[in-house]
Amino acid sequence: MRKRVLSGMRPTGKLHLGNYMGALYNWVRLQHEYECYFFIADWHALTTDYSDVSKLPENTREVALDFLAAGLDPEKCVLFVQSAVKQHAELHLLFSMITPLGWLERVPSYKDQQEQLKEKDLATYGFLGYPLLQSADILIYQPDFVPVGQDQVAHVELTREVARRFNQFYPKRLTAEFNVGVLPAVDIPILPEPKVLLTPSPKLPGTDGRKMSKSYGNTVLLSDPEPIVRQKLKPMVTDPARVRRSDPGNPEVCPVFDLHKVFSSAETQAKAREGCTTAGIGCIECKSWVADAIVAELAPIQERRHHYESNPSVVKEILHAGNLRAMARAEQTMLEVRSAMGLAPAEVGIAQ
Repeated sequence: MRKRVLSGMRPTGKLHLGNYMGALYNWVRLQHEYECYFFIADWHALTTDYSDVSKLPENTREVALDFLAAGLDPEKCVLFVQSAVKQHAELHLLFSMITPLGWLERVPSYKDQQEQLKEKDLATYGFLGYPLLQSADILIYQPDFVPVGQDQVAHVELTREVARRFNQFYPKRLTAEFNVGVLPAVDIPILPEPKVLLTPSPKLPGTDGRKMSKSYGNTVLLSDPEPIVRQKLKPMVTDPARVRRSDPGNPEVCPVFDLHKVFSSAETQAKAREGCTTAGIGCIECKSWVADAIVAELAPIQERRHHYESNPSVVKEILHAGNLRAMARAEQTMLEVRSAMGLAPAEVGIAQ
């Protein structure tokens, strides 16, 4: 049997190149090697944007389109929407009964995001508890791996701690029967502690040189048409020391060259490096070359997106089928969890 992988993404609208290279690009490759579950985390969107949900349905649809456009294949992985699988909420509730408050307060992103999002009231249980909901999202599928970047390792470690604590309180009793007789009962953990699957995430700057992020307004969307891509890249910041066209530049401190490293061929990179360091080319020409490479990368993605945009019923069917598959798998785990915690109908004398 293939190892199982689980990951998800919050619906914040159309995805950009940073989302693609940071997660989707790797997910597309993982689906051929692992049993993969990928979901749109719409409940997680409420942890910071609960006061305005007007765009949530549209954003969920846009992310679904970008998932499919990027190459996620519903025949090779399970694509679903978090809120459609109510077992996530049930497991989150049960985890909240056993998780120490201090575990949540020490999650690095808790105070960091409060500092970054000062304009929002994040003094809510939902915001404090979202890492625990994330743990439920993961553990309910009993995965072997969670593909993340280095900055998400702490969240997976919390998930491992929650699984360990649950298994200590509620071990699964198993009696193995063999021809030679019956062995003593042994404890088998219900929730495996998933391992981190560190996925390569190249440095991808936005048009202002900072990390590509919607909050900075510096993104290139996967759905941006060619003229918009070129328009966004044209004023992109470059080596600050290269003031005049005749000044040689340093590609290693240039955000444009960081994009070349990700999207351009080795031949184009060599040409850009040579032209920059000798002042043989100007920044406008260098940007046009990286724009060529990005447009070529986006072409098949946008072709698939157009197909699914033109067939909304197909997208709806894909998500419905994925929701059902995810519910069935989640319920397998919940049957074990409820039984271990004395909550199964049979445990309290209620007929099935």
